[in-house]
Amino acid sequence: MSEHTVSSYDEELRALAGRVAEMGGLAEKLVNDAVTALLTHDLAKAQATVQADAKLDEMQQEIEAKFIRIVALRQPMGQDLREIMAAGRIANDLERVGDLAKNIAKRVIAIDGVFNSKKAAFGVEHMSELALGQLKSVLDAYTGRDAEAAKAVRERDDEVDAIYTSLFRELLTYMMEDPRKITQCAHLLFCAKNIERIGDHATNIAENVYFMVTGDQLLEARRKIDEMGIAENEGA
Repeated sequence: MSEHTVSSYDEELRALAGRVAEMGGLAEKLVNDAVTALLTHDLAKAQATVQADAKLDEMQQEIEAKFIRIVALRQPMGQDLREIMAAGRIANDLERVGDLAKNIAKRVIAIDGVFNSKKAAFGVEHMSELALGQLKSVLDAYTGRDAEAAKAVRERDDEVDAIYTSLFRELLTYMMEDPRKITQCAHLLFCAKNIERIGDHATNIAENVYFMVTGDQLLEARRKIDEMGIAENEGA
């Protein structure tokens, strides 16, 4: 392989990684804007978030096309193949993060009024801060090729799950105490679930970053807790 060809190939790989990082920045912004709109009942910001998701979809399609082109023309192996595969998988997760942010924004438009409970508002805000922190940390791990940082993100997923479980129970209590709050609380539950799923996608990205850097899988199973505080791997 000529020096020119190698240089061109390296540029393609850097451009692909750079585009994924750019997509990650936009995904972070959409989540932040959606949650801000939720907490402040900012309908204009919610509408803008819904519309901005189309750009994230466009970027994911572009990355997928680049991924296919590089595989077809360069036939990568080893580390290069892992980097290209990771880029495609991470882009898919980021596209889903954008969809979840859009879902939150749509709920903002549907909710009539702002939070009646400061405690619930604080729970949603704290949960979103953790999920956004996870997303930022894992994207930093991706750009820095830091396997240990990616592993640490995966291990912190329980924090988001725990807050979601607590918030689920709290909102359920509000609905039982006052049926007039059922509609608003149901919307908030869906928003909280979307935030929890954003944390899951950050964890998926962490697993792909770890594999990309090391060539090894994180084999130990994640212990997920459902809304009632029951571990998914607990049998009857």
